[in-house]
Parts: sequence; structure tokens; C-alpha cells
Amino acid sequence: MSLTLEIPDAVEQALRLPRDGRRNELMLELAVALYARGILSLGKASELAGMSKIELGLLLGRRGIPRHYGDEELAQDLAYAPWKPI
Repeated sequence: MSLTLEIPDAVEQALRLPRDGRRNELMLELAVALYARGILSLGKASELAGMSKIELGLLLGRRGIPRHYGDEELAQDLAYAPWKPI
């Protein structure tokens, strides 16, 4: 299933974006906004934005948007990362 958003003609004409990159730019902005509000995870936001998690993470940092990193993400990272007890 996919979702189609309708943007009124007057709003589309007012966008200060080049026509050829408009769709990608809007998808990126939507992904960033939904991530910032906690509506999408980093993985799904990066999928929506069409970029890697690392690229999106760097963009979020440049924009001053904090990462949502909680106990669940920490547990996933620890399970994934190879480590040896000291």
C-alpha cells in the first residue's frame, strides 16, 4: 500500500524548490519532521528520505534535531556489536 498526498496548486507553485528535485526534497522534509516528532523511527525515516541511516543521522545533527535513542536501541546495538568482557 502507498499513500498519495495532494498538494494544492497554489502551494506547489509557491514552493521555492527546483521542479526536478521537488518530490525528493519534500519526502526528505517529511521524513525529518516525522522523525523529530517521534512518529517515525530513524530506519523508517531514512527509508522515506531515500538515504542511509548514517546520512540522515548526520543531517539531523546539522539541523540540531536530537536522536531518539533509548533502551531498546541500546540493547539492539549491544546485541549487534562484537565485544569481549574486560
